[in-house]
Amino acid sequence: MDTVEQIKGKLSIVDVISPYVKLTKSGKYWKGLSPFNKEKSPSFFVNVERNSFYCFSSSTGGDMFTFVEKMEGVDFKGAMKILAEKAGVEIVYTGGASKEDKGKKDKLYEMVARAEALFAEQLETGREVPGSAYAYALSRGLTPESIKHWNLGFAQEGWRGVLEALATHGYTNNDLVSAGLIKEADEKKGTWYDRFRNRLMFPIRDSAGRTVAFTGRALDPNDQAKYLNSPETELYKKSEILFGMDKAKDAIRTRGFALLVEGQMDLLLLHQIGFTNTVALSGTALTPQHLSLIKRYADNLMLALDSDRAGLAASMKNAIAALRAGMRVKAVRLPKGKDPADIAKEDPKDMTKRIAESEPIVEFFLSVLAESEPDAHRLIVAAEKTVLPLIAAIQSPMEREHFVGVAARSLNSTPEAIREALNRLPKEDRPQVGGPLQAMATPAQPAKVAEKGSLRRTRKLHAIWAAYPDTALAKRLESEHTRLIGAPFPETPPPEQSIFEEGIAYGEAPEESAADELIEALEKEVLNERYAEATARLSRAETSRNPEAISEALDSVRELAKRLSSFS
Repeated sequence: MDTVEQIKGKLSIVDVISPYVKLTKSGKYWKGLSPFNKEKSPSFFVNVERNSFYCFSSSTGGDMFTFVEKMEGVDFKGAMKILAEKAGVEIVYTGGASKEDKGKKDKLYEMVARAEALFAEQLETGREVPGSAYAYALSRGLTPESIKHWNLGFAQEGWRGVLEALATHGYTNNDLVSAGLIKEADEKKGTWYDRFRNRLMFPIRDSAGRTVAFTGRALDPNDQAKYLNSPETELYKKSEILFGMDKAKDAIRTRGFALLVEGQMDLLLLHQIGFTNTVALSGTALTPQHLSLIKRYADNLMLALDSDRAGLAASMKNAIAALRAGMRVKAVRLPKGKDPADIAKEDPKDMTKRIAESEPIVEFFLSVLAESEPDAHRLIVAAEKTVLPLIAAIQSPMEREHFVGVAARSLNSTPEAIREALNRLPKEDRPQVGGPLQAMATPAQPAKVAEKGSLRRTRKLHAIWAAYPDTALAKRLESEHTRLIGAPFPETPPPEQSIFEEGIAYGEAPEESAADELIEALEKEVLNERYAEATARLSRAETSRNPEAISEALDSVRELAKRLSSFS
């Protein structure tokens, strides 16, 4: 029996899914709210006989390995590691990729793990030595428990300690280079030496908890490279891994937001005072892959980056990327010259208070600019460069319009002037098509916009309609669809219908309450699209200074906003 079958034999899919989804018995199935989408009525079903799940709201299904991959953001091997540990099964790889290919990657994990053990042993050896790496860690405010929890280590000052230690296990220089542990001297080809020397070592792990790389903090104050990261390897892709995510993901899911800091020491000190939902960038920019990883657990991001000019620039850049990804973003006000690690060490209560008082990113930058620019004209110029791109990046039309008003009041301006300024931004910085502030050449056609945005909902509704033929529910679905979309309900399945039919066949059809939720979601989607059209018309009317058109568009915006408010 291979490892996969052993795991499935020892674990019930209900046991695997229950920590993530509250399941209740429903006939021969288990059901719960989707972990992939927000919903009010259960559309997530688990079939114990088939050892599989199906989620109607996201059209996602599979076995326990698929579920863990999606929830933890790991590959199949990562899911296998998590489940094998849960089941108490030793991993034995069979089939699939060649033994040579699998052996190569496993060897990389093995080398990095041996280096981590060596670093940890060397740190422990100097535990009682004044001026040691261990003493430095304590001086930064870390407790012995935190040092052990994160398995920190010490890379000795010698040039070939790691190379020689791992060579005794049969690893070649080329092996160690591929793991990012040694490098070749430029001045003399063939001379190899350790990449990390005289540094406090932080293991970097993937979402499954496997160590893939390191960051080394220089202990010599004269070292030009304060922090040194492993190079990219087959295991370590900087754009895909956030430091601490393996330990933070459950807290991010529970608390509903990720707290993003700049470096390892910031993260460790914040975890130490209770903010276990903290992750760190480790000297790289926030990428779409990072954001996708965070969004697996929460849609809210809080930035706690340094308050100097570079830190503020990074906050703005990261916030724009997160807003464009559909996230809500806040920022923590830090005193100048202090980073999160400093405050967490010196006054944990103050750090907690600052996090509790974090501001939406637009208000954060409006406050920062108001404090640094006493001249009103220069403040407006600075806001155009800093605040307007943030507002433009907000994906929700209603939230964007809210912050137009916030900016107008803060800058002693008008919403109309803010909208006009937004429309003058470089094309790549303007609100996305469909947003309330983007000028359009011609009015959008409601039926076409609704069809594009609601086709996915229509497919789902059609699947339920087909499961309840000639019933009151089916007739209600027909009439509601016609009311909302303005077109007859399709009697033939819309394109890509099969996946929904498979979902129905998989377990049991969603309850009538699930249909109610889909209708509500469809109505909200359509109203949002029409709200976007109305606000775009208002923007054009204000630009053309047509009082009649302004009044008509404003009435539409108010009426649609009122209808949308009933969904919140």
